[in-house]
Amino acid sequence: MEAIEVKDLVKRYRGNGFAAVDHISFNVESGEIFALLGPNGAGKTTTIKMLTTLLKSTSGTAKVAGFDVGKDKDSVRKSIGIVFQEPSLDWRLTGRENLDFHARIYGIGRKAREDRIEEVLKLVELEDKADVAVDKYSGGMKRRLELARCFIHYPKVLFLDEPTLGLDTHTRRRIWDYIREMNASEGVTIVLTTHHMEEADYLCARVGIMDRGKIIALDTLKNLKDLIGSDLVSLEMNTGSYNVEVFKKLDFVNDFRKYDDFVTLKMERGDLRIPAIMEVAKLAGIEIKSVNLRKPSLEDVFLHFTGRRIRD
Repeated sequence: MEAIEVKDLVKRYRGNGFAAVDHISFNVESGEIFALLGPNGAGKTTTIKMLTTLLKSTSGTAKVAGFDVGKDKDSVRKSIGIVFQEPSLDWRLTGRENLDFHARIYGIGRKAREDRIEEVLKLVELEDKADVAVDKYSGGMKRRLELARCFIHYPKVLFLDEPTLGLDTHTRRRIWDYIREMNASEGVTIVLTTHHMEEADYLCARVGIMDRGKIIALDTLKNLKDLIGSDLVSLEMNTGSYNVEVFKKLDFVNDFRKYDDFVTLKMERGDLRIPAIMEVAKLAGIEIKSVNLRKPSLEDVFLHFTGRRIRD
């Protein structure tokens, strides 16, 4: 069963006519963790706002949990949880009070509310901080409380907009584990936006790559990476090494990409090819600063489709 159905969705702003989201279509299966991956300004947040009824689309259709986001907004809102990019907690209240207030909004009775608060506090490991004012929380604790809050009313679909934005590496990894636990413990569908390749790689089976308002690729991580090939050899050169076209002439190189002072070569058995590559560089007068052999990543997939790195 599909938790989300998006068909030809468009958001065009009046005045300049800019299309923040430009005719995108995708589906998300119930119980899936799905990511919209792309740089800032790709249209990810605009898409989430339309799916959560916070923004009206220009055209196209979308259903969330079986409800049309344009015609049945109340049913959509009852079926979803949201974590925004910016914190939306009341810092003057304790963690427990924030959760209690949110549960009351959804009409959860007292006993059920108290039990559910304990469940979600345990899930994100905040039991010992439940009665501490939120303004005393660290950034990671606030994010964990927001995850608990969006989960408290048993939503069918969770939308997480850049859920680990601004967090350190250790805290980010813990948040990922909480997201996976939420998905596994109650089978909730999770849609997240991110520009972190590692985040999408760790959490998701399928990814939609967005750029300039369009979905330019959508598939499983394995299939996306298989598009690139087996091995990638990246060469970092000193500035001024311009004769890089010589690498194209090597018969074992299947693809050639240049980016600033880097060249990426796609090939089979890259570990055996590096000596030949270095010899060609020496004969061409190209000074190599570093060599890196690796398997394809989502960064390589993005570079393959757009010609630039995601951070650009």
